[in-house]
Amino acid sequence: MDEWASRCGRSDIFAQIGPSDYKAKALNSFAFLDQGAFAALQAEARLLVSHAGMGSIITALELGKPIIILARDHRRGEHRNGHQIATLQQFRSFPGVFIADDEEHLISLLDRADSLAASPQLSSEAPEEFLQKLTDFIEKPVSPSRISQLRNRLSRRHGSA
Repeated sequence: MDEWASRCGRSDIFAQIGPSDYKAKALNSFAFLDQGAFAALQAEARLLVSHAGMGSIITALELGKPIIILARDHRRGEHRNGHQIATLQQFRSFPGVFIADDEEHLISLLDRADSLAASPQLSSEAPEEFLQKLTDFIEKPVSPSRISQLRNRLSRRHGSA
């Protein structure tokens, strides 16, 4: 990102880079920002670029911003397992989410950033119908006969009956 920003003469790019000795040339970089400051930068951004974390993807969808995601690769020791690569696969065809397969692909997406369109804005609140069903489920006790039916079904499925 820093090399791309430097090559393009961009000084308007902000990055939370975590603990690092890296000294950015063009990026406005921070080890960490508090949640409010980070949210404010995200809200002002035209495009978000992130690892393949669900929080980042959902934030972009809620804000109605296009997002480029590049997974941290567990095979290179960047993460503990391959869940971010699996996340990429799930969002590969999702509107507004652009998958960078590698650093070179990231650069090509950044080069056409102005043409990347966001998905329709996702509501940050659950629909009332869902909330009511969830409330009913939590507040309505399950009858003992229903529990017995479920146990019998599970026993048959696992060959215990």
